[in-house]
Amino acid sequence: MDIMYFVHGTTFDNAESKCSGWKQVELNELGKEQAIKLGKNTEYDFDVIFTSDLVRAIDSSNLAWPEIDKITDKRLRECNYGKYDGQDKKLVVYEEHIENPFPNGESLKDVERRMYSFINYLKEDFYDKKIGIVSHRAPQLALEVITKKISWEEAIENDWRKTKAWQPGWKYII
Repeated sequence: MDIMYFVHGTTFDNAESKCSGWKQVELNELGKEQAIKLGKNTEYDFDVIFTSDLVRAIDSSNLAWPEIDKITDKRLRECNYGKYDGQDKKLVVYEEHIENPFPNGESLKDVERRMYSFINYLKEDFYDKKIGIVSHRAPQLALEVITKKISWEEAIENDWRKTKAWQPGWKYII
């Protein structure tokens, strides 16, 4: 099964170097422009697009592909940073929370379990479909761990966000 994974556009929190986590934060004007441009520059023919149930992912997908059916799924949410939701991104250190949950939040292993559950759902009900996903950092890194059979440490180290190597979609094969 082939999946194309997209990250949501820039939010007000992103612009202020904050990590939103489960906080509902809207796209800023740049994020809206990014989403529209993504849709215009994407040549994929999706049957369905899945998004997290956080507004920044929903709005990104609706702006990019208004004509394609979408399904929201809370398993695609960003990691719950607990007391760090909406706080300075320097407080959100993934390497320290692979196994140990963020205070009042979850661990990256929790996100990985959510993504395994989501993938199993796709295998059962959407195996022959062309699938797009619009989501967040931790779910994407979980897909890296799952599909490439690498450690969380390796996924974090090679995260495209560290080098600003954004691209219009990442392909994952399940």
